Amino acid sequence: MLQITSTEFKKNLGKYLALVNKEDIIITRNGIPIAQLSPPKSEKVSLVNQLMGVIPDDGYTVEDARKERLMKNEDNH
Repeated sequence: MLQITSTEFKKNLGKYLALVNKEDIIITRNGIPIAQLSPPKSEKVSLVNQLMGVIPDDGYTVEDARKERLMKNEDNH
């Protein structure tokens, strides 16, 4: 885990955005940690973003989604 000042972070933003894929970065101000920069959990974040607004909020169940997916797969074959 790398620890840098907020001033250093602002001056070299691009450098630290590239480096965050290798290790988490703690950003400090006056020696006090104020933020942590880490890569997103891309698989989970991507999945949630894909589902936002897609699944109806009217009692639609996981089983309903499974049946719908299976029907679509059968139609494509």
